[in-house]
Amino acid sequence: MHRKSPLFALTAALAASVSLPAHAEMMFNRIASFAVADNLPADIEKATPTSSEIITASEDGNTLVYSDSPLGAVGFIDITDPKAPKAGGIVKIEGEPTSVVVAGGKVLAAVNTSESYTSPSGNLTVIDLASKAIENSCDLGGQPDSVALSSDKSFLAVAIENERDEDVNDGAIPQMPSGNLKIVPLADGVPDCAAIRTVELNGLAAIVPEDAEPEFVDINGQGEIVVTLQENNHIAIVDGKTGNVVSHFPAGAVTLDKVDTKKDGKLSFTGTQENVLREPDSAKWLDDNRFVVANEGDWKGGARGFTIFSKTGEVLYESGPSFEYEVANLGHYPEHRNKKGVEPEGLATGTFGDDRLIFVGSERGLLVGVYKDSGAEPEFIQALPSGIGPEGLIAIPSRNLFVTANETDLVEDGLARSHVMIFERGEGPAAYPMIAAGLTDEGTPLGWGALSALAAADEAGKLFAASDSAYSGQPSIFMIDATQTPALITGKIVVTRNGDPAQKLDIEGLVGDGEGGFWLANEGDAAKLVPHALIHVDDKGRIKEEVSLPVELLAGQTRFGLEGITTTGEGDDLTLVMAVQREWGDDPKGQTKLLAYKPGTEEWSAVRYPLEATETGWIGLSEITAHDGKLYVIERDNLIGAEAKVKRVYAVSLDGFKPAALGGELPVVEKTLARDLMADLKSAANGYVVDKVEGFAIDGNGDAYVVTDNDGVDNSSGETLFIRLGNISAVN
Repeated sequence: MHRKSPLFALTAALAASVSLPAHAEMMFNRIASFAVADNLPADIEKATPTSSEIITASEDGNTLVYSDSPLGAVGFIDITDPKAPKAGGIVKIEGEPTSVVVAGGKVLAAVNTSESYTSPSGNLTVIDLASKAIENSCDLGGQPDSVALSSDKSFLAVAIENERDEDVNDGAIPQMPSGNLKIVPLADGVPDCAAIRTVELNGLAAIVPEDAEPEFVDINGQGEIVVTLQENNHIAIVDGKTGNVVSHFPAGAVTLDKVDTKKDGKLSFTGTQENVLREPDSAKWLDDNRFVVANEGDWKGGARGFTIFSKTGEVLYESGPSFEYEVANLGHYPEHRNKKGVEPEGLATGTFGDDRLIFVGSERGLLVGVYKDSGAEPEFIQALPSGIGPEGLIAIPSRNLFVTANETDLVEDGLARSHVMIFERGEGPAAYPMIAAGLTDEGTPLGWGALSALAAADEAGKLFAASDSAYSGQPSIFMIDATQTPALITGKIVVTRNGDPAQKLDIEGLVGDGEGGFWLANEGDAAKLVPHALIHVDDKGRIKEEVSLPVELLAGQTRFGLEGITTTGEGDDLTLVMAVQREWGDDPKGQTKLLAYKPGTEEWSAVRYPLEATETGWIGLSEITAHDGKLYVIERDNLIGAEAKVKRVYAVSLDGFKPAALGGELPVVEKTLARDLMADLKSAANGYVVDKVEGFAIDGNGDAYVVTDNDGVDNSSGETLFIRLGNISAVN
């Protein structure tokens, strides 16, 4: 029997601190994900980079319209059936679309046509929504960024940013020419180009008054425009009817305590940042007197949260690091880029039923936080998984929908494409998160992510997981209580060597040792001096033993090493069985190994495992676990989204598992398909199929679980899918 680890000592503070809503709440759930590349016409190569940066909707809510900067186009998506979005085509534009709005039957696109940073130019292009024909354009006299439509559709506000060159003088301002605000009169959605009014914003901010740097605009019901001057850390309120600046004020600063401030491979919420300039990006009115800003930062600041101001400049609410903590609790904290933390950037607001909601997008945390505006302190409701680089957000209350647009397209790296994601509000629980942690006794996040391995204890619903080299400065083992929904990470043990967090570890497998400790499978990489090895730790994570792979194996090593570990037998017959991810130099093409090691005798042996064939990418193993006379192995390709084909659980009978000594002929095992996981991955949260299905375990009740590795949100959607497959007898 396995002696229980201290991880099972659940703390009341941890369990109570998970900010998960009651199921009685109305919740948003993702109902569809649309790959922007699916909108490309036949004459454009599908591997062409695309983007959905800023997104809006037609007045009936049936058509989404987005700006695609790298393609130089405006795109359309038919969401008449929001669960089955259809490609609506694109309109190519001369220049770089930066923002879009819809006024009646017209799409108004702000387009950057600048030949250089020092010679900015741009226009407002008018596209007929029905015919998708470009009808005319207005010269804006500079590089436009954000646009906003007044509620009575009588005018448009355009922020002329004239953005700085970040490669000049380390991106410092001033960099001339300065930007300004344009007010564009409209009649039936058609702009009156000759009557465009320019509002100069120079001389307002104390930081660099001669270079305004306007970033974002929004308009309240009284026709007042809020303009953020991001790099100047300043905000102005402009009367849209007269063009007069009615008020302006600094956005101020925030002191952040107990935040992660170092890119050191650790999730350590112990740092302090003094007087951080907010430098707000987006701004959205909550009513005619209050607005909310997202404090992304761009030059010197970035306060990691959001702030609610009165239009006279009074701070009515400051989130501080609380939003960041919610993101971290879900394993989405971007440790590799944490100068500005989760970087809140996009905002949306909308009234759904009786609830006025605020949507806060985290560009680096890859989530949107949903808050209820109570008039005082906003109430956190849920977090929505939003793909890589969520930039544009749009609430469509008339259809009970919310939509996000992902700016980032990683096609050139063979990774995820830009997506538009559609969420619907309804009764019932939120599908995401599937796994979460709470705050520690210190009131800070536990810190987790990149779950690369899964193992079970004897007790039903009790599991262990480990993080991989994404957090190389703090290799950790986590305890999971899967009797809750979402599953709850209740504890964390840091793996140590001589009292310090162990270095040179890439934990890709773990299994209990029967004494409260663990055997860990370490995936090596000779280029990084990381050894292929077995690591034995006690119940406090202290390394007791390190076992290197034998020289017969290492002669053919690659970096695609151990990807799972399990045990068979007991006592002197206890055997550790490891899955090697891909072929090594001594393997026939299309075969990898299952290794066996007996700690009692230090004997090594192996079998060969036949991998599925693939036309693109590669196929490898991700996990192995023994249960009831079988070895269960995860076999997967390294492909994402529509390209993904193989994400499967195979079974190998232990009766046929007869490992032979190294150096001679190795037997090839037979495998049988136990579960094709593609349907599970597609339906888990209605996103695109993720790459790394990395963990599989069967608990003491015979229930099977799968977990995905979110790569520490580095070039990943950040989503951790924790999928319950039911009793293993139903999986086969």
